[in-house]
Amino acid sequence: MTTNIAIRNGRVIDPANKLDTITDLFISAGKITAIGQAPDGFSADQEIDATNLIVSPGLIDLCAHLREPGYTRKGNIASETAAAAAGGITTLCMPPITQPIADNTAVIDLIEDLAKQAGNARVLPMGALTQGLKGEQLSPMYALSKAGCIGFTNVREPIRSALTLARCLEYAATHELLVIFQPQDAELAAGGTMHDDTTCTRLGLSGIPESAETIEVARCLLLIEQTGVKAHFGQLSCERSVKMVIDARARGLQVTADIAIQNLLLTDENVSGFDPNFHLIPPLRSQLDRAGLRQALLTDGFQAICSDHQPHELAAKQAPFAATEPGMTGLETLLSLSLMLVQQELITLPQMIEKLTSGPAQVLGLDLGTLTPGSLADICIFDPEQSWSLTEENHRSAGSNTPFINYPLTGQVRFTLLEGQLVFQHH
Repeated sequence: MTTNIAIRNGRVIDPANKLDTITDLFISAGKITAIGQAPDGFSADQEIDATNLIVSPGLIDLCAHLREPGYTRKGNIASETAAAAAGGITTLCMPPITQPIADNTAVIDLIEDLAKQAGNARVLPMGALTQGLKGEQLSPMYALSKAGCIGFTNVREPIRSALTLARCLEYAATHELLVIFQPQDAELAAGGTMHDDTTCTRLGLSGIPESAETIEVARCLLLIEQTGVKAHFGQLSCERSVKMVIDARARGLQVTADIAIQNLLLTDENVSGFDPNFHLIPPLRSQLDRAGLRQALLTDGFQAICSDHQPHELAAKQAPFAATEPGMTGLETLLSLSLMLVQQELITLPQMIEKLTSGPAQVLGLDLGTLTPGSLADICIFDPEQSWSLTEENHRSAGSNTPFINYPLTGQVRFTLLEGQLVFQHH
């Protein structure tokens, strides 16, 4: 049963095709069939009036923890993909921190089955780079990639031996697999809960120095150069880190980077009230870092903005700051928080949409994040002017751990389509 959908009079923004115009969009059999003029013999089963709304490709989030299998008190694939659909996100990448760890095909199959059952968003699992994320033995990367893993990461678990890391990268390079780094030197970061600077000292908290990130970025880049692997740096928090990645790219290395939206908006000074919702890893950095990161966004140092979504149960955040679990929920606020960058006139609306659609698609090497006729009809339709708030009552994620709860936000998702199916509609 295929549905023909006509989306009328929307401002269609498709950065991949440099398109920004008010026009109509036509969908049939889960794919985009035409823009502007309806194909011959097309009759719409459903019409969506997108007057004064933005019609963009569905958003692609490069890092979202869905907590299943294993941590279902924090969330599950059904709840978190429902949150994604409500945020206009049609594709998300899920790190391998599950229980059991995503280092075998059975776990990958389970994740894919649960995502299919939920039917809210496309879930692309990342596989563990090493067995059990222990940093010692290589995981069966080739088999995992055949089972559907989009890339491989050891998240922030250390691979202490540079030789082991080099072996992982050589193997990945041989099979043309993407390696994703979330760079953090375990020893330098040990026990730290926020950026190591004056606010941290004043609050009496233990700090995470910039070197915890930059040293690991440098080590990874040298081994990327040695092995020729295609690599991506996720959630960078320091200006110095992204500068090193930009330099490496200029030298011809296949390296990309993303940044979590909170590191473009907030700084370590936000922590001053000990609110555990600001306890994040990587931590919120200094104003100077934030300025440098925002500059890097302008110069395409970052290919993508992500949510780094980490839902928690209440107990995980109900303790003194240092004893709480790090991370904030972010799928439902990713679009609105990114729109703040447009409101602050840092970037234009099409530039912002690029960092949430075609940019991340290119990082993954996937034919997504575009409205080219013939491509899958993953679409986000949103009202850029509409005010709203994420509240304890209306959030779909199992976690409400975000400093932006009850905060006035702008930009309301009205419709989300996944392969031509309406998976979210705001009433």
